[in-house]
Amino acid sequence: MSGHSKWANIKRKKGKNDAVRGKITTKISREITIAVRMGGADPTGNMRLKLALQKAKENNIPKENINRAVQKGAGTLEGQSYEEIVYEGYGPAGVALTLSVLTDNRNRTAAEVRHIFSKYGGNMGETGCVAWMFKNRGVFIVAGEAADEDRLMEIALEAGADDIRADGDEYEIITVPEAYDDVEKALADNRIPVEHAQITMVPDNFVALGKDDAQKLENMIDAFDDLDDVQDVYHNGDIPDDMDEA
Repeated sequence: MSGHSKWANIKRKKGKNDAVRGKITTKISREITIAVRMGGADPTGNMRLKLALQKAKENNIPKENINRAVQKGAGTLEGQSYEEIVYEGYGPAGVALTLSVLTDNRNRTAAEVRHIFSKYGGNMGETGCVAWMFKNRGVFIVAGEAADEDRLMEIALEAGADDIRADGDEYEIITVPEAYDDVEKALADNRIPVEHAQITMVPDNFVALGKDDAQKLENMIDAFDDLDDVQDVYHNGDIPDDMDEA
């Protein structure tokens, strides 16, 4: 990861997602079901489930929805069978995008994704066309006033973090997924509150965007987010900080 933090891009997208409560509940419930199906119903030792439950808590998903999703994953409650797919392509100004999808109808979803790529000035590519530009990383966000930078750096790096950087009024800690639990525990043991944490796809480099292209990209991301089958959208667009978020 190079340059200044791009966490604002993720926070902006998350804020827009949170406005659509029903879709968020559907997406997170699917993720919980798949996580349980693949790794069991105990979040201890099942990182995917642990993160899905954390996301459910952050988004105030009702407990009954969570329990139902767990039961579907465990096979004690009948549910649909979902297939995991990753779609890749390019957006405005050559921005690379990779989409994480859970679908019960591959043909329908592929057509919908291809249509959105085309509608907003991009094109869907072959598998692997942009995946090499991203790395799977854990990201922790700590408020600037929550810790001294030198102390935070010492704690995080000793726990296995790859990097820590200041971005305005917050710190961003980057780690490989294997060190996620150790870094999380170290921060908790030292009573350092974390504003947000997740394992995500972090691009190696970013494409600087003007406001027009940035708006086109955000419109494209919003359209992808409106699809129930699309769980997450990752991109390497550097959206200007002064973009109108209205």
